[in-house]
Amino acid sequence: MLEELLSSERNESVPRFRIDAALHQLLTDSPRPQPPVSNGEVLPTPVFPQHPELLAANDAKYMPERSEDNPYVRRWSAPFIYRALRGWLFPYVKSRVLPGDFHPIIAYLFTEWKCNLDCHYCWAFDNRVKGMTEDIAKCSIDWLHSTTCRVLALMGGEPLLRPAFAHKVVYYAAKKGFWVYVPTNGRLMKPALIDRLADAGMAVVNLAVDVVDEKPGLPKALNSIRPHFEYLVRKQYKYGYIVFFNINICRNNLEDVKQLTEIAHDYGLITDYHINESPMIEENHFKHLEGNPTFIRPSDWPQVDETVDWIIEKNRGGYKMVNSIQRLMEMKAFMRGKLQDWSCRAGQNNVIIRVDGTLAPCFPMYSATHDWGTIENPKFDTGQLKIMKQACQPHCFSTLNHNLAFSYNDGRAIRWVLRQALRGFQGVTGSFDQTTALPVEPAQK
Repeated sequence: MLEELLSSERNESVPRFRIDAALHQLLTDSPRPQPPVSNGEVLPTPVFPQHPELLAANDAKYMPERSEDNPYVRRWSAPFIYRALRGWLFPYVKSRVLPGDFHPIIAYLFTEWKCNLDCHYCWAFDNRVKGMTEDIAKCSIDWLHSTTCRVLALMGGEPLLRPAFAHKVVYYAAKKGFWVYVPTNGRLMKPALIDRLADAGMAVVNLAVDVVDEKPGLPKALNSIRPHFEYLVRKQYKYGYIVFFNINICRNNLEDVKQLTEIAHDYGLITDYHINESPMIEENHFKHLEGNPTFIRPSDWPQVDETVDWIIEKNRGGYKMVNSIQRLMEMKAFMRGKLQDWSCRAGQNNVIIRVDGTLAPCFPMYSATHDWGTIENPKFDTGQLKIMKQACQPHCFSTLNHNLAFSYNDGRAIRWVLRQALRGFQGVTGSFDQTTALPVEPAQK
């Protein structure tokens, strides 16, 4: 049961991992595959500005309509609609008709495994690890381009630790036709970098914020980046990218979750929610297992239930959310260790590329040493993935993978596309099971 893995009122230690011990041994006892040999390739130097007319344009000219009932109604032009279809719909259709099981739609490119913040729930960084090289980044993008994949998410750690490198990756991937996704805690996303990434072709910004003002163990505070946030939101309309809040529900930020939801709605932004999780497999560098103020305890369940119910009502009321109502409801079951099989598509329609060019099927398996291959030489085995997922799915709450699984029902997917088409692909309210806006997420950071 998951409650046995969470901190109790007596501050008992949290176990080092959450999956079955036999599976954990299988995934971590083998040596990691050898990284690909460097070919010495480099990413091209970005042209900036590519769009000097946008850089110089008055922001007010591009501000969308606003009403009390529907804040910031955006009107998407044909090129931006095509970019989204090319990134998501066309690869999805190909994945349904092409032979074989490995047809990635989205790839998470871990350009960094370092971070400038220390969120006490997050194990997804180790500041001893060097970032991705230009050679690995370029070869990864070229290899992904040879597959069905056309959505590329920069990941970390904090992907903007090396702003010039991030600019190169976004520029090159966008030139290759990728719908590029940039997650960040916002601390390093200064106006000059926002202009460069937007000009390069960034399609979405996943802004990870957990609180309005900093709290113990939760440094990702909106007010700490408020000037950058205002600039980021204002510039999205003329450059054509999307901004959404990535919010992690913890025991000590429940009121902040509501405040951030209302702030996002006031700005016409999408929200994406995660439920706090301890590491699925052992992360030797993670130092916050004991006495963690963010981990949800059984005594917190009623308050978390109330917060989730509040989010669901906002979803039904038309607030834009990545999470489906079904998935939000399942947060309660997950919190109590009762989540069931949800047909995860990891290693089939999404893929992780580590900083060294080796592969993993999903974000929680980043530190596993099982050999899933390397860029240009994937070794995902359907049988192995199926056995692994039987044990790990009850302990995983990936929104993106759930949305992928949810869409792998032809009737459901066709209905969603038809409803989008009837609205001229201008987006809708609610979430995926209510015919949501584009399904963007990245993984808990």
